[in-house]
Amino acid sequence: MKFGKKAIAAVGSLAMLGSIAACGSNSGNANSGSASSDGKVTLTVWAWDSTMPRTVKGFEAANPNIKVKIVNAGTSKDEYTALSNAMQAGSGAPDMAQIEYYALPEYVTRGYMQNVADNGAKDFGDFYTPGTWASVSLNGGVYGLPMDSGPMAWFYNKEVFDKAGVDPTQVKSWDEFYEAAKKIRATGSYITSDSGDAGFFDSMTWQNGAKPFDTSSDGKTVTINLTGDDKVKGFVDWWQKLISEDLIDTKTAGWTDDWNKGLDNGSIASLLIGAWMPYNLLSGAPNGDGKWRVTQMPTSDGQPAGSESGGSSLGIIKSDDKAKVDAAYKYLEYVTHNKDGIAARVEGGAFPADNDTLNSPDFLNVTSITDADGKAHEYFGGQKFNEELATAAKNVRAGYKFLPFEVYARGKFGDFVGKSFTDKQKLSDGVKAWQDDLVAYAKQQGYSVKE
Repeated sequence: MKFGKKAIAAVGSLAMLGSIAACGSNSGNANSGSASSDGKVTLTVWAWDSTMPRTVKGFEAANPNIKVKIVNAGTSKDEYTALSNAMQAGSGAPDMAQIEYYALPEYVTRGYMQNVADNGAKDFGDFYTPGTWASVSLNGGVYGLPMDSGPMAWFYNKEVFDKAGVDPTQVKSWDEFYEAAKKIRATGSYITSDSGDAGFFDSMTWQNGAKPFDTSSDGKTVTINLTGDDKVKGFVDWWQKLISEDLIDTKTAGWTDDWNKGLDNGSIASLLIGAWMPYNLLSGAPNGDGKWRVTQMPTSDGQPAGSESGGSSLGIIKSDDKAKVDAAYKYLEYVTHNKDGIAARVEGGAFPADNDTLNSPDFLNVTSITDADGKAHEYFGGQKFNEELATAAKNVRAGYKFLPFEVYARGKFGDFVGKSFTDKQKLSDGVKAWQDDLVAYAKQQGYSVKE
């Protein structure tokens, strides 16, 4: 497999913007795909990921009786809202949907997702990285397969760090990161930005070994223990110090034009973010071409550890139509388990979740990324950036769990914790207020709650 030669638009769920597409129109059926009397099946797949259309031609050539229609579902938030509305209405849902790992438990709990363990997926565990496989293996079943992954890594503008006299490859601990942040600030730049991002908060506490959430095996009891988890507190205290000393940019919201400008001109000098970021940097910060590098995340104790940021599964929406489920599983396996299907997406910029690709010399030796016009860029100065990102994938901690209403939880993060970035409220107070809201919501939904 050859990678990095024909990249297209950027990948990363928060970067994929677009208007929500109309729901399917098969009234009376939950799913919008169709099986005709001659055995031909049409599948509707909701996905915001721009690499998904690259898989259709190869799949349909090998499966002439199955037609795949990819529908750009807008942002992930748009898709989740539309999916929930369609399932509750009993019509208009797709046959398959891209669902981020953090959101999948919620849709499994609601009974929306098809268990594909008995289709053969239960035997795929060793094919994927442990973190991504654990994310789709829920409640004794397999509810989708990993499309990609987002192990956290540290992307940095070498030009700015050189000016500050800091070598990020030698910054191993959070204390060392704090000292580096002071040196970067002295140059007029910020070491990074955060205006209150729920996904970033989860990823950083996960990396630190926190386990604030849990759900009982019967699905009736949830644990919500943000304020009592020492590892959550460790991150909160450290991040508060950087906020209080004006060492991170708290005013520039992520994925805005101003944020891209900051990355482009070096005023935001680095990002702690998922491995899917390279193509977003190329498109959003073109003047950084050749200046950026990537290294491993700093950790609280300086020992290697990681977490995921983003990354998605592809799942089949639950259906009693066996013909459609069987056809959907064929496409699911092609996109996520077949080498040609995986290669089509990785060539477009997706970061793989499978061990074969992550260990492939063709993948590991890539030094350039190609823009939408077909021009290759040594954006990372000739660094074998995939090699560094593959190491990050191996460092991901296992065992982190999301709430069975994580979509709601992240949606409310800004209402409570977000104030800590714009007002004088302490970050710990915002986390406490967020926890109180989550506990109240859980009880309202009928869960027993442990704090």
